[in-house]
Amino acid sequence: MLPTALEKGLWERGLLIAGIDEVGRGCLAGPVVAAAVILVPNATLDLVDDSKRLSPKQRERCFTLIQKQAKAIGIGLSSAEEIDEMNILKASLLAMKRAVKGLKIRPDYLLIDGPYGIDIEISQVPIKHGDKKVLSIAAASVVAKVVRDQLMHSYSLLFPSYGFSKNKGYPTQGHRKAILRFGPCYLHRLSFKLKKY
Repeated sequence: MLPTALEKGLWERGLLIAGIDEVGRGCLAGPVVAAAVILVPNATLDLVDDSKRLSPKQRERCFTLIQKQAKAIGIGLSSAEEIDEMNILKASLLAMKRAVKGLKIRPDYLLIDGPYGIDIEISQVPIKHGDKKVLSIAAASVVAKVVRDQLMHSYSLLFPSYGFSKNKGYPTQGHRKAILRFGPCYLHRLSFKLKKY
């Protein structure tokens, strides 16, 4: 994916841009994970795309390339408990805010995937389907997905009954059957419809 005219224009003004995206909103288990990525101006990341369009191997390769061309990467999480307490949208926006705060460099401008801004005093533009259009956001989507998948794999070692290394917490038939058989663990979002096929 090539940088957009918006990104190029901001870089030409000497501004640091952070692309923001999250993954895991539709899962039954695990946190929602957000990433904030500040790329070097005019980054060349032709292979990077919306994480949903890439295979796991492609995402891992892109993740390595992004790390080499990023000035800073921030990660933010909202737990299953927080999702249950505040709802998935608010928890997702909180994870995004945490990702921005986790950056070692303060960005001048945020490009955020989706229709909502986040509660932070930095100039920002929400962009619907931004992960499919904007390089900085696509980079954030890849980072968030790779980090979350790694996290769910580690959780699968703690809770092997649910198949987290395969389903990543998403509502597969096998995952739902495991919940019915073993009940939910603390990683499950109890506000979601866990028992419905």
